[in-house]
Formats: sequence, C-alpha cells, structure tokens
Amino acid sequence: MKNTFPQTPNRRDALKQLASLTALLVGAGYSTFAQAAYNKAAFDSKSVNEAVKFQGGGGIAESKDILLNAPDYAENGAAVAIGMSTGLPGVRKIMILIEKNPASLAASFEVSEFVEANFSTRVKMSQTSDVYAVAVMADGRALFSKKEVKVTIGSCGS
Repeated sequence: MKNTFPQTPNRRDALKQLASLTALLVGAGYSTFAQAAYNKAAFDSKSVNEAVKFQGGGGIAESKDILLNAPDYAENGAAVAIGMSTGLPGVRKIMILIEKNPASLAASFEVSEFVEANFSTRVKMSQTSDVYAVAVMADGRALFSKKEVKVTIGSCGS
C-alpha cells in the first residue's frame, strides 16, 4: 500500500522556503522594523566621540531621557547584559559603547518612528569601563547616558 500523505520537508528545504518567503516580503516592501546596522569605520573606532561621529551624530550631550540598564559589577566580561531605552521622538540610531574596549562601539541599531527605541543585548568588556547608551536624533544631536561597570574577569584582549 502506497503512502498518500504529503512528505514533510527536511530542514534544508524548510530553510530554502523561508529564505524565498523573506526575499518576497522584502521585495514587496515588508522589511524589518529595526535591524542591526554595520558601519566598519564606526565599529573600528577607538573612542566614544569618534564612533558617534561615524554613526552620523554631532557632539554628544548627557540626557536624563536616555535610560541605561547595566549591572554595577560583571563577574565575567564575556557576556555583560546591557539594555537601553528612550521615549524621545525622532531617534534614528541607538548605540551601546564601551569606553575602554579595544573598539568602543559594541552595538548599533537603526530605528524609525514606528519602532520603540528599547534594546538589550550582551556585550564583551575587556575591563572596568564606562558604558554609554547613545541615541542619535534625526537632527544629528547625540544624547547619552553612562554608567561605570566593574569587570572582575575581562574577556576581549587589547
């Protein structure tokens, strides 16, 4: 007796179908609302101000409207949980920067007015350092909040 049930796709076929569907949706204008952005010069920068400049921001100014969620102490710098958010209108980029890392910029996200500027990730820290949460506004202003995170075991080398 022959099996009349349709065969379930294997993992490779399922991934191919998902990739095709994604390409169709992006081609039709349904792109992701927020996405990680890669700017080689910004990610290679050695200072906070330089990274902000390469990401399109002007001079940075501290703001109480930028909320940074980071631990006071990190037992291991390999995976430090960092979160940031803001309710300000006109945010175009969100960045997390680690002042004393070999490369300051740890994460950068492009956002639009349709996305709540609220992100969290895990970053590597080589040593105790100030961590910056920076929001680049539509007018080019860069607003930040910072907090010192003490690392007992570093992760990334110089």
